[in-house]
Amino acid sequence: MPAHLHRGKFITFEGLDGCGKSTQAEKLAAVLREQGFQVLVTREPGGTATGEKIRHLLLDTSTAGLSPFAELALMFASRAQHIEEVIQPALAQGQVVLCDRFTDSTEAYQGGGRKLGSEPVLALHRILCGDLKPELTILMDSDVAASVERARRRNRRRDPTGRGENENRFEQESRAFFGRVRNTYLAIAAREPGRVVLVDARGSADETHAQIVKVVRRKLKLAAKTA
Repeated sequence: MPAHLHRGKFITFEGLDGCGKSTQAEKLAAVLREQGFQVLVTREPGGTATGEKIRHLLLDTSTAGLSPFAELALMFASRAQHIEEVIQPALAQGQVVLCDRFTDSTEAYQGGGRKLGSEPVLALHRILCGDLKPELTILMDSDVAASVERARRRNRRRDPTGRGENENRFEQESRAFFGRVRNTYLAIAAREPGRVVLVDARGSADETHAQIVKVVRRKLKLAAKTA
C-alpha cells in the first residue's frame, strides 16, 4: 500500500441506468491497482449475499405492487448490511472502495423518481448508515433516452427471450420518471459541490475514463502518475 494512503478512500459512481458506471468503476480500479493501491469494487443494491437477494427482489420485473416506501426500506436494508460487512472493513484496512451506486441513487430514484422527497432518504441514511459519506462521488451525466435504451439493450442481451430473470424493473419506468431522477442528481451535485463531481458520460467509454482519472487525481491525489 502506498505510504501516502493512511486510511481507505470511498468513491462512488452515480448516474442513470445504462450510463456506464460499472465499466468506469472497473477501468478506474485497473488504473489504481497498477499504482499499487488495494481496490475493492462493489455495487448497490447488493455487494453481500443478503444484499444480492434484496437486489433480485428490487430489480426483477416479476416484483409487482411494491410500495415506494417498501422499496426505500429494502434499499437501505441492503445498504446497512453492505456497509457493515464490506465497505467499513475495507476502509479500515486502507483500501480504496469503488461503489456502483450508494445513497445518492436512493435520493434520486426513490426521493425524486418515486416522489418521496429527499428528507426520508437523508434521515434513514443518518440512522442506518452512520452518515457514512464518500470522499468523492462521480456523477456520470447522460441523456435520459439514450441511457435507458442502452440499459434495455443490455438486459435483452442477458435474457433474449424475456422470460428469465432480469434487472429491468426500473428501466420500464417512464421518460418523466427518469427526468425526475436526473434532476434530483443535478440538485445533489449543486448542494454538495465539494463531494460530487459531474462528468459528461455522453462520449466514448475511453473519453469518460480520461475525465474520471483527472477528477480522481485532482480531488483525492490518488492517481498522480496517471496521464
